[in-house]
Amino acid sequence: MLKYTEPENYLNRECTWIKFNERVLREAIVPSNPLLEQLNFVAIAASNLDEFFMIRVAGVKHLIESGVKHIDIAGMTPQEQFEAIQSMVHTLVDQQYEYYSVIQDKLQQEGLHFVSVDELNEEQRIWLDSYFEREIYPVVTPMAVDSSHPFPFLASLNLNLAVLLRKKQGDTSVKTAILPVPSPIIPRIIKVPVAAGDAKQFLFLEDILGAYANRFFLGCDILEAVPFRITRDADLDIDDEAEDLLVEVEKSLKKRRKGAAVRLELAQSASRMVREFLRGELQLEDKDLYMIPGPLDCKVFFSFTGIEGYDHLRYPAASPQPSYELEELGAPDMWTAIAKQDIMVHHPYETFDTVENFIKLAATDPNVLAIKQTLYRVSSRSPIIAALAEAAENGKQVTVLMEVKARFDEENNIFMARKLEKAGCHVIYGIMGLKTHSKITLVVRREEEGIRRYVHLATGNYNGKTARIYTDVGILTANTLIGVDASAFFNLLSGYSDPPQWNKLAVAPLNLRERIYEKIEQETAWAKKGKKALIVAKMNSLLDKEVIAKLYEASAAGVKIHLIVRGICVLRPGLPGISENIEVHSIVGRFLEHSRLFYFYNNGDEDVFISSADWMPRNLNERVELMIPVEYGPHKERIKGILSLYFNDNVKAYAMNSDGTYRYIADERPADAAPIHAQMMLQHEAEEKHKKHKKNKRR
Repeated sequence: MLKYTEPENYLNRECTWIKFNERVLREAIVPSNPLLEQLNFVAIAASNLDEFFMIRVAGVKHLIESGVKHIDIAGMTPQEQFEAIQSMVHTLVDQQYEYYSVIQDKLQQEGLHFVSVDELNEEQRIWLDSYFEREIYPVVTPMAVDSSHPFPFLASLNLNLAVLLRKKQGDTSVKTAILPVPSPIIPRIIKVPVAAGDAKQFLFLEDILGAYANRFFLGCDILEAVPFRITRDADLDIDDEAEDLLVEVEKSLKKRRKGAAVRLELAQSASRMVREFLRGELQLEDKDLYMIPGPLDCKVFFSFTGIEGYDHLRYPAASPQPSYELEELGAPDMWTAIAKQDIMVHHPYETFDTVENFIKLAATDPNVLAIKQTLYRVSSRSPIIAALAEAAENGKQVTVLMEVKARFDEENNIFMARKLEKAGCHVIYGIMGLKTHSKITLVVRREEEGIRRYVHLATGNYNGKTARIYTDVGILTANTLIGVDASAFFNLLSGYSDPPQWNKLAVAPLNLRERIYEKIEQETAWAKKGKKALIVAKMNSLLDKEVIAKLYEASAAGVKIHLIVRGICVLRPGLPGISENIEVHSIVGRFLEHSRLFYFYNNGDEDVFISSADWMPRNLNERVELMIPVEYGPHKERIKGILSLYFNDNVKAYAMNSDGTYRYIADERPADAAPIHAQMMLQHEAEEKHKKHKKNKRR
């Protein structure tokens, strides 16, 4: 086993994440993606980078500053990781703006022009003068920086202008000031009036502010006004021993806003004087500085890609379909349908309304006695929250574990939790030392035969908004043993109950890791007996060293292993004598691949699971997670088909090389080979099944 754990058999986590973001960014130049979707991928890659710096880069810098002698899974020191990160990200950012430049040229061909203030005609300048005085000038407060005005605290990710100026009379030394860009109070992309039939024109708010900077500094000459943006450490330091976890999270959120700077983005036109001034004030190294040859913070294009009248530059509308399993059953109500057979829903191809309707029905059904649910990320206007509140008001016992430590959703979750408490729900704010990441709802209903438990289990969050763009699988079941496990699970979360002997569920951090080991070792044993052995696993990230070592051992024994890993993967496929039987694919497409699906051949008995957990140390050791066996035959076949389709995708898939680089499988597809586009085929399948049901119903 020792040879499988050597550092040379693993890749650095941060570098593999950057490789993932390279794949995301590459979609910005894929010709088959419509133009505004290409721009959207530029925005997605920018958003990903923001979080990466706020959490991962900040963490590496902490290790360096603390002097901790930490060696990562690939044998790299924090300093080596930092240098590798900065080198790769600088290259990535250069690519980002190269791609943006190409997209910008194509947008112009479509009549969409981003222009500078100098390009406006006289009539447009008159309009802009009025717009500035009316909308912008009143809300902007300039901030001088000198001996009596220390450098102000500037919030993370906000856009500002650094201004160099000189008094026209008196002291003519160069002075410095900051102009905050008032976005989102004022839209950052502003449409300029044009004559009928002319191409549309747009200005960036920061360019307007720079052009009118002299209005804030009367009696001064503006020498320079350039945009910049600071990224700060945003990781929360939460004391799990705190008496009131909710208060502790709120205190930590306030600290997050004042975290140390970890990145400075500055317009490429900035002078050396501005560059050194900002870098010095923020106590950053040269490598932390990113000189940007275009608009800072490309997330601004998220809103622009929805511009009206340009549907031909976006993906065709993809409408989530009703659950065809529910349609085929034709039961009088959902309870009857679920009691008859398990129901599987595959989002976003099938609508999340099925799940929301399940909870809404439970809230209003007089025979429902109790609803218990875990919530990790919920939308701010969640109908699920409204349904749970209504259920409590209707006198039902409602218990909700609201994970208030869900990163970047803490404030929203705290707000939602208080709303539920006000309605009479019993709200639990997580478990000491752990995040609750499992996705489970238990409904207890009184029926003629007695009490029956209905359970929803899933790979994704109870969030109707993300369910339209994330791929996830959920199962609705009335299986008695799963119902018993679900009750025990919630008792474990809400009280002092010892873990039970689980009938069906595998629960992290209790026994999920051991169940994964057991299934991998099972395939290894079959391979050693000369039998067919196969593992197919789909997840977001693969990082756990012990699990990977088990996979290496299985591969060396002859187990064929097909991995579909969207993001981080520190396993190295194709290593002689270690991972020659392992292939790693990654799908990056219209929808974000989020489902965790697992298949083990088991000498033909075939074990299939869905899970909330990736194979990462945090998921297996530090989170409350679930893995659920899929035992209903048609669902096993569906998931096998989904996994096969993804692994054989030759349109949106990448294959990983042993050095951690990826190759685009479409480039290797033979000319006579049929294209296999998993996401498109799954969407088409859902639409066709719904059409078939409607046609049969008319008959």
